[in-house]
Amino acid sequence: MQGSQLDVLKGCHDCLNSGNRVTLVSVVKTWGTSPRPVGSLLAVADDGRFYGSVSGGCVEEDLIRELINNPVSSPQQFIYGETQEERHRFGLPCGGALELIAEPLSKLDEVEVLITAIEQRKTVTRSLNVDNGQVSVSPWEAEEPELIQFENHTYWKNVIGPQWRLVIVGAGETGRFLAEFAQGLGFSIVVSDPRPDYRNNWLMKDIPLAEGFPDDVIDSLNIDKRTAIVTVAHDPKVDDMALLTALKSEAFYIGALGSKLNNKNRRARLMEHFDFTQEQVNHLHGPVGIDIGSKTPSEIAISILAEIIATKNGKT
Repeated sequence: MQGSQLDVLKGCHDCLNSGNRVTLVSVVKTWGTSPRPVGSLLAVADDGRFYGSVSGGCVEEDLIRELINNPVSSPQQFIYGETQEERHRFGLPCGGALELIAEPLSKLDEVEVLITAIEQRKTVTRSLNVDNGQVSVSPWEAEEPELIQFENHTYWKNVIGPQWRLVIVGAGETGRFLAEFAQGLGFSIVVSDPRPDYRNNWLMKDIPLAEGFPDDVIDSLNIDKRTAIVTVAHDPKVDDMALLTALKSEAFYIGALGSKLNNKNRRARLMEHFDFTQEQVNHLHGPVGIDIGSKTPSEIAISILAEIIATKNGKT
């Protein structure tokens, strides 16, 4: 994903390897409507290279110009959009304002630790002592990014983790649109379908179909809390095969295409024949997606992704 944490950190790594000074900027607080959430990153090197974003564009333009010429030497807190004049100048919508922290990023080994964690799909908490610049990295324990006061020090704790991932079971039209749209939303994509006809008709060369049956594919992926799984094969033999493994995983979202009656029967089948509990089958979103009157495969894909995003962002 362009602008993902991994992209930003790899950009920092390249710049540090080249001997450049790098400033890392984080969104630590927002007011009003903000184009980027708390925890978003922007890295700026003194040679003009930059990665990521903290707003819709105008803040970056000002920040990048300043940080190219004046990289910070210690952590600095500042706010964009405190006044109406600033909000108009920087194009911050609906009275929005951003509190940012800029810090010098100079330790290559620290960046490598974060990159390795993301590539291994591990989530960590990176803690910056804003007063003295000291940084520590620890395993993530479900904290949200936050700016806190502790023992007379200010700490910025950001959550660094793997890219959000979508596993799609079913390589038909709905699966293709899901893959295409989800890529644009920054998800990494895995598509599985054991049916030869659908495999032969899969046209997205940049997203190859995973080898094996869906349950084995899902089992091999080390499913974590940043993974969503959707079955859209519309073939009970394929969809149920995937759900047998998906419903025992940590996926934050699991959905299955089908009517209300089909999904009611599917839940009953899973409990009667495969010993799933009511709590486990309640984790299944089915019929999948939000009701926007979807009729076509592309509309169905949009409704599914809308529900996935709402779930990811804590909206019911």
